[in-house]
Amino acid sequence: MYRIGVVGPRPSVERILAVANEFEHEIEFVPFRYEDVRDVSKIVLEHHADLNGWFFSGPIPFTIAKNVLSPDANIVYCPPNGSNLYRCFIQMSIDQKTAVNRVSIDMIDSEGLHLSEAMSELDIPDEEIYVSMYDEQFDLDAITQFHVSLWREGKTQGAFTTFSVVEHALREEGIPVYRVLMTKMEIRQAMKIVIEKVKSSYFKDTQIGVEIIELEQFDKIPERASTRFYLQHLELKIRQILLALCDRLDGSLLANGNGRYQIFSSRGAIQREIEMLRHTVEQLSLEAEVPVAVGVGFGDTAFSAENNARKAIQHAKERPGAGIVVVQDNGVMMESVGETEELTYSFRSSDRELLEKLNRANVSVKSYHKLRALVQRMGWKAFSTTDIASHLSMTVRNAQRIMGSLCEVDLAEFSGEEQQAVRGRPKKLYQLKK
Repeated sequence: MYRIGVVGPRPSVERILAVANEFEHEIEFVPFRYEDVRDVSKIVLEHHADLNGWFFSGPIPFTIAKNVLSPDANIVYCPPNGSNLYRCFIQMSIDQKTAVNRVSIDMIDSEGLHLSEAMSELDIPDEEIYVSMYDEQFDLDAITQFHVSLWREGKTQGAFTTFSVVEHALREEGIPVYRVLMTKMEIRQAMKIVIEKVKSSYFKDTQIGVEIIELEQFDKIPERASTRFYLQHLELKIRQILLALCDRLDGSLLANGNGRYQIFSSRGAIQREIEMLRHTVEQLSLEAEVPVAVGVGFGDTAFSAENNARKAIQHAKERPGAGIVVVQDNGVMMESVGETEELTYSFRSSDRELLEKLNRANVSVKSYHKLRALVQRMGWKAFSTTDIASHLSMTVRNAQRIMGSLCEVDLAEFSGEEQQAVRGRPKKLYQLKK
């Protein structure tokens, strides 16, 4: 049975659970109610290991949780879109028996675009809508005061708020206030999304995973053997280290000979034990005193997983210092897995226009996507060919050729120059075009 945590203030959680009863029985929704939204981090960290996904009542707990969970965590929330606001406008108009067009609204900054779209569809002048945007480091007193001040100045007919605490405070001031709440239709839609995410994650988790571990220059080890049975003892030590990894992965070990080994397991087990794999690589390298390359492949069948692992090990051996490379079933490659320099990019593309340009530039899809991934990870606004060469382990001449070719086909552009500290010509700076 899949277990999904439902997080929010008590009224919001009860509202979500009422809709949850409509869904299939193999899903268990576990409620987590809070008084202070800042408790979300603690709730998520304490219970994440026991759950398959999370459903948050709004963007605030969602944003807080997103900062402490991994990027691939199964999390959703009900965004405060147009229908939430329309409901508030209609309810206020009915209660006041007049058209409402002057209100104050508080909203998290990540939903600013949705709010603007909703207001433009209502055709309400911007000068009659007062909006206070906030982030996860919000000040409830300041938000309350924002609404109170506008009301006392006679600028608004009432307030729309995303906070129950602010709602109660404004009611005590006698201000007409309405909570921006999720509708049942929005809850159903978000619930379908998180259930599909959880199911998809489960099937991905059970994919076949293959690790190919190769000790480079293995054939040269006998040349420095100090005793007669040195190589045999070393192979026994290598198997002992790899069997400890197999035990953690619940996998099986296959020796291919000449320093190459394969481990068959599941994708989920391998991803959970990446740190153990890194530790194993360090142990093997210390014992054998040679570089160790690892290629990991995932796939729906043993054949496709092994084929991807072969691609990964080949790429790992081409990199200086070897390391761990992963090739996924969707054509995504990951280098330096588990390290701060981890780089993720695709070596496939279905964009015909891009493929034609890269073909004219004589630059591979893999090289282009790898360059884009590096620029994004480093946060470069502009970069030089020296920057590329040092990070991608290539010569400056090769980097110059790639950037020159990309500029010719309009995939990059010259953006300026950087004066060097020593004498010489300034470095050219480039940008990739979107």
